[in-house]
Amino acid sequence: MGRQRVRFLGVSGPRVVNWGERQIRLTPSVSVLQGEDNGAYPSGNSVLVQGASETVLIDPSVTVVANGGAPAPVDAVINSHGHEDHLPGNSLFAEARIHIHNDDLPAATSLDGLLDVYGLEGQRRADFGHQIVDEFSYRARPDAQGFEDGHVFDLGGGVAVEAMHLPGHTRGHSGLIIDNVFFLSDIDLTGFGPYYGDAWSDLEQFDESLRRAREVEADWYVTFHHKGIIEGRRTYLEMIDRFHAVIETRHRAMLDHLAEPRSIDDMVRHRFVYRPQVENVIVEAVEQRTAELHVARMLDRGEAVEVEPGRYQRA
Repeated sequence: MGRQRVRFLGVSGPRVVNWGERQIRLTPSVSVLQGEDNGAYPSGNSVLVQGASETVLIDPSVTVVANGGAPAPVDAVINSHGHEDHLPGNSLFAEARIHIHNDDLPAATSLDGLLDVYGLEGQRRADFGHQIVDEFSYRARPDAQGFEDGHVFDLGGGVAVEAMHLPGHTRGHSGLIIDNVFFLSDIDLTGFGPYYGDAWSDLEQFDESLRRAREVEADWYVTFHHKGIIEGRRTYLEMIDRFHAVIETRHRAMLDHLAEPRSIDDMVRHRFVYRPQVENVIVEAVEQRTAELHVARMLDRGEAVEVEPGRYQRA
């Protein structure tokens, strides 16, 4: 893989053309640009789609930035959603159009908009903002354009990218369908399970999005992180069902914890998402948001009651 760093000026500027074994071609028009460690955070697996008239890059990762660009000139970038690891190349491809779902558009147009997705405040917000700029090459793209569910990007020659709105991870989180390839973005099918711990996350929406994503028939399924390229629908169904089941496993663990009256703060300290040794600026906020969403589900289902203000117990 080419590792030199060059200044990339957009469609007409210099670019790295040698991705070597990290460029995996799935179809004549679709290639996966593998990130470090199979796309583990902070990197990810970007997707290059080449039509007769335009070339689109989906979620240009930090690896794309480190390599100075993509293996072909890029006319447009599609961000699957508004998280920092999916936006690094927005600054790199200065002359390319930027597209993102309307619900996540603020994350692409300003740093404050991106930080609002997480809901961080005070020093944590400031620290994470510095990290996003320094480590993810974030630059605001006020020229970014929004799209809606079902939007089709026609790249010419019968090649098209169709957006599928799959909210829950963020408000605008979207999958992309290209012929017989389905890019799942952060429905990453890992044992960690679904992530819905931000201010713009929603448990009920994620549940529905997983049911909708399960119905997509393709030959290839691609996740931005970890699993990467998955071949065949049978394997995909097994993986997405295990991934989806983590929600209920997490929910049951929280219900067991509420055998005695507990507060949200108690649940945050217990940790139901991250392991105890994991430390970063968003951990507590993620644990809190996740606990709040599950407690709301418990109350709605009659599985738990608020025994006193701010303290909950299994019914």
